[in-house]
Amino acid sequence: GSEMCIRDSIMNDILSYLSTINPWGKGEITGNGLIRELYLDKIANATGNRLIKVIVGQRRAGKSYIIRQIINQLIITEKVPPVNIFYLNKELYEFDEIRNASDLQEVIQLYRKHLKPKGKVYLFIDEVQNIEAWEKIIVSLAQHPVEEYEIFITGSNSGLLSGELATRLSGRYVVFEVFPFSYHEYLAFKHLDDSKEHFINYLETTGMPEALNIASYEIRQHYFQSLKDTVLLRDIMFRHRIRDYVLLEDLFLFLLHNTGNLVSVPSIIKYFKSKNRKVEYATVASYIKNMEDAFIIRRCPKYSVKTKELLSGDKKYFINDLGFRNYIYPQLRTEIGSMLENVVYLHLKMAGYDVKVGYHKNMEVDFVAEKGGRKFYVQVAYLLSSQATIDREFRSLEAIPDSFPKYVVSMDDLTIRHPKGIFHENIRNFISMIGKP
Repeated sequence: GSEMCIRDSIMNDILSYLSTINPWGKGEITGNGLIRELYLDKIANATGNRLIKVIVGQRRAGKSYIIRQIINQLIITEKVPPVNIFYLNKELYEFDEIRNASDLQEVIQLYRKHLKPKGKVYLFIDEVQNIEAWEKIIVSLAQHPVEEYEIFITGSNSGLLSGELATRLSGRYVVFEVFPFSYHEYLAFKHLDDSKEHFINYLETTGMPEALNIASYEIRQHYFQSLKDTVLLRDIMFRHRIRDYVLLEDLFLFLLHNTGNLVSVPSIIKYFKSKNRKVEYATVASYIKNMEDAFIIRRCPKYSVKTKELLSGDKKYFINDLGFRNYIYPQLRTEIGSMLENVVYLHLKMAGYDVKVGYHKNMEVDFVAEKGGRKFYVQVAYLLSSQATIDREFRSLEAIPDSFPKYVVSMDDLTIRHPKGIFHENIRNFISMIGKP
């Protein structure tokens, strides 16, 4: 009996913690942050059905804020009674006791018993990957014969969508990926107008919402250092039982330094060998995959413009937020070309494009972007300061025989008119242009 009592008191504690973060408790759902319309509209269009809404993205990119904004929208706009909303943030240590699917089920039953919601319940589980076998309960609730649930889950690991969930849910879920602030969100957040100066500021700082609230440079450095440690240690090392933490961290730093350069696993092995370190192919490949799954770096594969096939070997890697470079390695801020390339890449991804590095007749095109039948090519440069630079940047695009639009984007205020119909755009205009549907 005494074990039962302990269990009951734990569960009652959990219920009282829940009341502090739920709209039916004393927890006003405050701290809305910047309303991220891009995501809210997409998610709102997918609600009102049995599809599970899966919101993924790097840790601290703002997934919880978006959840809070959805909850507010449901209560204010849709007039959903607050008792019909159940929100659990698995990041908070108060909920450590909710370890597996049956714990979660127990908490939900307890909530139903005490709050007696009538009709559909909106279920929000933040950082769901921290609950063991969470798929089982999520799947069974989504398909509950009697109680009606609309489910939203978030996770900072894309492994969330492989394995169990994908198999058991085949096609019954929809995924939204949250990025750090785009340039336009950054401007809105800081109440600024678009200008060259503000764009450079965005480039040299960060799009991470919390970091932008920190004024001091030293504390921002500390923020990124500890965010990097948390992602590498908690989300990767513990999760995948990785043995060589030093290698994991060094690989991350290597990719930070090589943003936008073509690299391959053999070239990385060679680099480490020059530093007298022997590393295995399989280890390097799997550590990089783990970093991609945690959304901290992003892979851009190489693609043959002619045969339309993906090419193995070299790839480019971009960083999910330039803050990691800017604050952990401030000396890399001089490499403006690779920073611009990173920003263009991220904005193409935010706009929903599939992005690859183009390869044609031994020439490289920075990006081939495709979405729903639309396709264009992009070459990114810092400044077109001389005729030689102009020729070089336009040359690889000129060589491509098809009639899809081709762009050279740069920081220049004045744009060049190209005789062969290749567009030259200022990077800020280009980013605004691709952001529009």
